[in-house]
Amino acid sequence: MSKSYVAILAVVLVAALLGMAIAEDPGYLLIAWRNVSIETSIWVGIGVLLAFWLLLWLVRSLWRLLTASGRRINPWSRRNLQQRASALATRGLLEFAEGHWQQSVRLLKRSAPHSELPLINYLAAARAANELGDYAESDSLLRAAYEATPKADVAIAVTQAQLQIARGQLEQALATLTRLRKDHPKHLYALKLMSQVYLRLEDWGSLLELLPELRKQKVLREDEQQALERQVHAALLAQAGQRSAAADADPASLVIAAWERMPKRLREDPELIEAYALQLRAHGRDAMAEEALRHGLQQQFNERLANLYGLVKGKDCARQLANVEQWLVTHPHNAALLLAAGRLAQRNSLWGKARDYLEASFASRRDIQTCAELARLLDRMGDASGSLRTIRDGFEMLEDHLPALPLPDA
Repeated sequence: MSKSYVAILAVVLVAALLGMAIAEDPGYLLIAWRNVSIETSIWVGIGVLLAFWLLLWLVRSLWRLLTASGRRINPWSRRNLQQRASALATRGLLEFAEGHWQQSVRLLKRSAPHSELPLINYLAAARAANELGDYAESDSLLRAAYEATPKADVAIAVTQAQLQIARGQLEQALATLTRLRKDHPKHLYALKLMSQVYLRLEDWGSLLELLPELRKQKVLREDEQQALERQVHAALLAQAGQRSAAADADPASLVIAAWERMPKRLREDPELIEAYALQLRAHGRDAMAEEALRHGLQQQFNERLANLYGLVKGKDCARQLANVEQWLVTHPHNAALLLAAGRLAQRNSLWGKARDYLEASFASRRDIQTCAELARLLDRMGDASGSLRTIRDGFEMLEDHLPALPLPDA
């Protein structure tokens, strides 16, 4: 037996039972209100209520159908406006990605008022306007972004700071980032942007105060952090040197103070030791420079420090030469160390030893500075031919970098 037959049989059975129930006891229903009364059987009342409910359901369904069709057909309906805005925003973002800034601004501005996410449209349009150099329009779009989405103040402030940095408006960018960090002190990207602004402004004092927080929050990679710390402290040493030159007190006092404020681990960095020694030497503190260089070379050998060590005059030149000769035991063929040994031998009036060291340095690495030192020494020692030969060797080094031009016959 099929399911349809079963269904029909069930309907007939229910109808028969309902008919029997109505015939046996139709019931009585009275509805009275003021001077109006309605009398009927209870079954007719139930039927009227069911019919009324069915009518309401049909009217409601018809209304939904009509309004849904209207939204689809009406070009000004919210649904159609959002669909068109979405299509325009997609085109605008594609134009932005392709670098067509003018078209991007036009499309994104049109789509933003009816978009589900107007913030994205306004921020992208502001960046595109900034690329066009229309800074007033860019700022206006950022204001529109804030009016559309006030809760996105952080994203808008970050974008504004980025655009101000790109324009070179560093003071304005710093003000924007200062406000942002005041309200959101743990915003790491704002901290990174602020360090970039201080770096471009060469505000080394402010950047110095920012370094501990940059390290604590791990905003930069370790190698970037170390490079920034070296740059800041080297600049502070140079700045102290410039101020010392104009000061009436001890000319090297500010340099020494800047060095002593430096963290201990940085006072062992070869690059900073070199910067410190150069400042001391420039202010006539060769003895202190020799001490700093010696300490650095004892911790870790470095060619630049070795070269500078040969240029400074310490308290005891003989001891200074002995230090270099001790380092030569572990670095016997290092040209910079041999050059330093030659210069220090000259300071001690050991002409033969100076000649040997300079010749060994020049043989290890043909350097124009070593060539000049050796030629000058040989000339003063009366070895004119040796001096001329050394000068010729140095000239050949320079000749390799000269352009190929016609020359007369020898």
